[in-house]
Amino acid sequence: MDFSIAIILFGLGIGVLVGMTGMGGGALMTPLLILFFGVSPTTAIGTDILYAAVTKTVGGWRHYKLGTVNMGLVFWLALGSVPAAILGVQVVSELQSRLGEDKLDSLVYAVLGGTLLMVGIITLARALILARTIQERDDFKIERRHKVAAVTIGATTGFVIGVTSAGSGTVIAVLLIAVYRLTPKHVVGTDVFHAAIVLWAAGLAHFGHGNVDLGLVGNILIGSVPGVVIGSALTERVPQDKLRVALGLVLVASGIATVQKGDPLVWPIAALVAGLGFVLILMAPRWYGHFRPKPKSRPDTS
Repeated sequence: MDFSIAIILFGLGIGVLVGMTGMGGGALMTPLLILFFGVSPTTAIGTDILYAAVTKTVGGWRHYKLGTVNMGLVFWLALGSVPAAILGVQVVSELQSRLGEDKLDSLVYAVLGGTLLMVGIITLARALILARTIQERDDFKIERRHKVAAVTIGATTGFVIGVTSAGSGTVIAVLLIAVYRLTPKHVVGTDVFHAAIVLWAAGLAHFGHGNVDLGLVGNILIGSVPGVVIGSALTERVPQDKLRVALGLVLVASGIATVQKGDPLVWPIAALVAGLGFVLILMAPRWYGHFRPKPKSRPDTS
């Protein structure tokens, strides 16, 4: 099959998946470009991020018009994620100049693979556990603890997105459910709108460092844009939990395949750090609520 046609078809398939679930774009396209098409890891990451920025801009505008975006949360998430994503790209560029292309590729394989493993596990947790145990809500008053959590979530996930391109949909969506207990439509809307912002920041930074193949971006978009439209139309017809279970299993398998090409000492550390970071962010609001000083009760003057 012709290379360009294959890229378009993969873009179509992933676009459908993103349209149905809001997840899986960066976490799937980057390893596909690396493992199936032989694209270098840094170019695959930069190309994936820039194409995803365009795709999620379309989706984010649609969700904004539908009223499913929590703009307050988007602001605080982006306050942490945008500078962290740019920093992540800068770190990759600095490592490339210090380590050389081959050593950097081995390192990126390991970090990407370890991250994909954790993203896959998180996706499975969302489908099998979180959806059944958390009472959801459409909106809430954003207090200081919510702002601190959002900036922290944005900073940590933004850095990971800048380095690996994975997590802009899956990880942040899970945290929006677990930390803020948003309903699915507001999770997807807020997640996609914020993802568009941070992906543009990271994508332009990667482009500035020469890590983007514009021809690849164009071919992927030819497939992914109609794919997103098709996926959005299929949202109500496809069982979301079963689809997320399948996506989680694919991500785990993709992570296993990717880490085998990387530094064997690095990927377990990357997976462990990603897992611990996720748990700490998840538990921080609960610890804050438990340990913060309780307001003093006023004496009864009646």
